[in-house]
Amino acid sequence: MAAAPAGPAGQPDSAGPAAASPDPAAQPGFSGPAAVPAGPAGRAISSSVLDGHLANLAAALLPYRRSEELLARWGGELAHRLAAGGRLLVAGNGGSAAEAQHLTAELVGKLRDDRQPLSAIALHAETSALTAIANDYGYDHTFARQVRAHGRRDDILLLMSTSGTSTNLLTAARAAREVGLRCWALTGPTPNPLADACHDALAIDSPDSQVVQELHLVSVHVLCEHLDRVLPAALAAAGERGPGGAVPAVGVAGERGPGGAVPAVGAAGGPDRPVNAGVEVVLDGEVDRQIEAG
Repeated sequence: MAAAPAGPAGQPDSAGPAAASPDPAAQPGFSGPAAVPAGPAGRAISSSVLDGHLANLAAALLPYRRSEELLARWGGELAHRLAAGGRLLVAGNGGSAAEAQHLTAELVGKLRDDRQPLSAIALHAETSALTAIANDYGYDHTFARQVRAHGRRDDILLLMSTSGTSTNLLTAARAAREVGLRCWALTGPTPNPLADACHDALAIDSPDSQVVQELHLVSVHVLCEHLDRVLPAALAAAGERGPGGAVPAVGVAGERGPGGAVPAVGAAGGPDRPVNAGVEVVLDGEVDRQIEAG
């Protein structure tokens, strides 16, 4: 086979026929991807999408500024409840689920400055419980059953939905009221059933669900900012309340003192019963026989 013509440096001459690369578009049956319009026309298409989105966001921002007072109040209430040993439960579907989990991450972790971790649970994140409940009781009860399991009186349930019509969130709101939780909602435009079912609601006045979710995320951050500002005073107030403001110690089940209080178990397991290092079993009515661990 003849070698390709070489140039002055001994390299193949790019002008020679062997060095020319074939044009794919010139081949029979070629079907390549459509080219993105170049120049001013391409920029116009791209900017029209962005400009449209930003225009929708800007339209929602003006009425959203009125939410400052509500977010400040929520932040204060949440700070005092969590400082006193309470818990926040949060739930949503789809993108709202991701934002609910973002909120719990800010509380269990931190928003900006280091502080103690705070109790917050995203109900959709426990996949085994979620799928078991959905399988056994139906998807409408996926959050309500967890509210009954984890919620205590005066805890707070925050439900997030762009539409405000999700049945599993409405069922959770009803369960929260029955258990005695405070129920808040982040929704899209009102009126909607979820806002009506909760004690308080922050509604984003936009028909665009993407804008609603974006401002829900802003709300999460602003809420946490207000909580962090109030938390030091809330923790101090909880400490000053003494035993009534603290989470009670848990003793042996069934052992209750005056007034139904559960006594704390000390390092020795209580005055009458030592702590054993193994696993106790009942054999022929003998409780104190022991299987050594390991």
